[in-house]
Amino acid sequence: MTPEELAEIAHLRRARDLMDREYWRPLDVPAMARAACMSPSHFSRRFRALYGETPYSYLMTRRIERAKALLRAGLTVTEACVAVGATSLGSFSSRFTEIVGVTPSEYRARDHSGMASVPSCVAMVVTRPRRTKAGTATQPATAAG
Repeated sequence: MTPEELAEIAHLRRARDLMDREYWRPLDVPAMARAACMSPSHFSRRFRALYGETPYSYLMTRRIERAKALLRAGLTVTEACVAVGATSLGSFSSRFTEIVGVTPSEYRARDHSGMASVPSCVAMVVTRPRRTKAGTATQPATAAG
């Protein structure tokens, strides 16, 4: 790998870290591209090539991942939606259902007591949606998911 390619990867990681750290903020592709010191179109192409999904898809997956934890903790769907930075309850619910496979209300109503003693860092990995090649998400094979 050339020094230029390594530098580009470091810039892309900076943008990905921004999404991981500040998922609740109103982040758009131009803001993420600025964090990576790239133009929005170049950033989108390179991010997808490196991580296998678009920056927006990555951000939404992180938001849904955090929303799942908030719903397990007892927040309402609306509270979780606002807490993760979603601006539309309808869009949030649609994306949640697409990624998780059930509506946010159905997910919240599940029995999550099996996850009570699991450290949050492990729960995050266990319940993380996994994207497939076709761009859809699959859930880990756990009863607590």
